[in-house]
Amino acid sequence: MARDPYEVLGVARGASEAEIRSAYRKLAKRHHPDMNPDNKQAEERFKEASAAHAILSDPEKRARFDRGEIDADGQERAPFGFGGGRSSGTAGGTGFGGTAGFGGGEDFSDIFSELFGRSRAGGESRRMRGQDQQYRLSIDFLDSIRGATRRLTLPDGRSLEVKVPAGIEDGQTMRLRGQGGPGIQGGPAGDALIEISVTPHPLFRREGDNIHVEVPVTLAEAVLGGKITVPTPTGHVSVTVPKHSDTGTRLRLRGKGVAARAGKHAGDEYVTLRLVTGPVDAALEQALRDWAERHADFDARAALAES
Repeated sequence: MARDPYEVLGVARGASEAEIRSAYRKLAKRHHPDMNPDNKQAEERFKEASAAHAILSDPEKRARFDRGEIDADGQERAPFGFGGGRSSGTAGGTGFGGTAGFGGGEDFSDIFSELFGRSRAGGESRRMRGQDQQYRLSIDFLDSIRGATRRLTLPDGRSLEVKVPAGIEDGQTMRLRGQGGPGIQGGPAGDALIEISVTPHPLFRREGDNIHVEVPVTLAEAVLGGKITVPTPTGHVSVTVPKHSDTGTRLRLRGKGVAARAGKHAGDEYVTLRLVTGPVDAALEQALRDWAERHADFDARAALAES
């Protein structure tokens, strides 16, 4: 048995004729077989919407359905549970090419002109743009920073060369014009919409156009200062660790973040130092004891007591 026509069209029982018509138009355009070739589910949804509209667009049929005299198929209901005959007609339409069976005495040729691109006057074909198609492309973190060219294989076997611009972010969508669904009656093809998924990097973290990285330093490098090598998206560079640095000391490398692009300067890279003890021998232990005695009043956790 067919579903409740109000439920099929997604309208309330008190819906106006305009609301019913609008709801049917949306469903018909979305599920029409000409727009969904070889899609049986869409075909069934279109038939279901057409049958529901046939009842609700006809004031007499709608009133009889509301009173429980006919069912969602447009068939007579047996009175008080006794057997009854079936009506000679059905609520469904006559297929996908005509307007018979929709009820209400309305001319629906304008709907089908919109759906399949046919003029009302002569039935001539009209060019229609193809549908946009959505895809997902996963790229490496460094490719998102520097830019890259990647090849995307589509479900139909075609492949697209995708030029990923420098600075693209996770979740952004690229539009490749004319690479979507084919046009109808010679119309232009739709676009390919490619959502970018960026794989996290084990070292780098992005904030806006800036890159952050944590770099370990030895006790000697932190206390005495000196040159160290740090990674950047474009390769390793040498930087100077200031004397008396500590864990959390941050160094700024200008222009070493996201690559420059139209209207935007290159971002920066921020290097955060992390102190590592490294090998400990007797000499280091003695040196630290001497230091602790000379600075017995130093409290590394004084800030915790104040909070």
